[in-house]
Amino acid sequence: MTTKRHTRIVQSGRRSDDWWGLVNPPICHGSTILFPDVAELEEATARPFGRTFYGRMGTPTNFCFEEAVADLYRDEKNDATFAVAASSGLAATTIALTAYLQQGDEVLMADPVYGATRRFANLFLTSYGVTVTYFDPAQPLDDLINERVKVIFMESPGSLTFEVQDVPGVVSLARRHDIITVLDNTWATGLYFNPLALGVDIAVESATKYIVGHADAMLGVMVCGDESMAHHLRRAAMLRGDAVSAERCYLGQRGIRTLPLRLRHHQTNAMTLATWLEKQPQVKRVYHPALPSFKPFHRLWKRDFRGASGLFALELMPCERSSVHKMLNGLHHFGIGYSWGGYESLILPIAPATERSVTEWKDKGIMVRIHAGLEDVSDLMDDLQQGMNLLKTC
Repeated sequence: MTTKRHTRIVQSGRRSDDWWGLVNPPICHGSTILFPDVAELEEATARPFGRTFYGRMGTPTNFCFEEAVADLYRDEKNDATFAVAASSGLAATTIALTAYLQQGDEVLMADPVYGATRRFANLFLTSYGVTVTYFDPAQPLDDLINERVKVIFMESPGSLTFEVQDVPGVVSLARRHDIITVLDNTWATGLYFNPLALGVDIAVESATKYIVGHADAMLGVMVCGDESMAHHLRRAAMLRGDAVSAERCYLGQRGIRTLPLRLRHHQTNAMTLATWLEKQPQVKRVYHPALPSFKPFHRLWKRDFRGASGLFALELMPCERSSVHKMLNGLHHFGIGYSWGGYESLILPIAPATERSVTEWKDKGIMVRIHAGLEDVSDLMDDLQQGMNLLKTC
């Protein structure tokens, strides 16, 4: 019998037979692990991963979370996937990068990456002798390839401005030159986009966002389709001293069970708002990959993605900054705060022009980023309408 995807999401990683029939794996606290004799201690020391060895390497709760995420990325073409938990999305990104970069290497990085990823690349990687070269996600990379390039890092859609990359094209180029590809897949999650199926070596997610889904835990995860690569990532995490608590893995696994339902509602609310906002006189442009008007990137989104999430941005018509602040401060159903992916709606002023290296940001209007939560969309729409009525155009 073939088990459907959403059924697997509900069932994977639970191991109820191992937990006295409990539906949810319990939270396993522990640092020290005892062994029955020296021989087993030595055997565990030689092969410490994938088993209880020392608390920092994970507990059974952690392993159940990793199994559930790995299953999220499996499909009919690829049933061999492996997940490695990290303490945050940024930790997952930095572990994946440092696992395959050393002094003298070069990494090609998409220009619209997450700001914290950019700061890590510019301040940390460069200080250890790694060259960081940013690229325009809409342009071919062939001219940037040389023997020192070891990693290509993508984020699709891009952070803040939501450019979608031609992932299969980048993968094809990378494979011809033995280059590792890493992609930040936080926006769509493995539910709506599977970069491994397109040949990407490592997908990273800030599980803080949609996987946890309730704005109450920091968590990251790396997913790959090769067991030796997963082992290498685990070793890199161990050397970095990155440890993930069982409590956070428990919350991540719990969130996975309702991910299809939540993400579907996030998508519906976001598309309703984005389509409505396109028609508002105070809005110059809406940046959402699932909108047909979002050219040229909508075509790639439609080709590669199964769905869209709740995060998008918009550029306002020229207006006074003080009135934008008044609008944001006056909203009732949108919180003002960083992060996203929880059940709550959020709104935030953004400045993409300050987060660029090689692509000039030509849109000069004030921009805001919206995360459409799980509230009634009519309440969200009314709230935004009242807020935009406060805008004074220049």
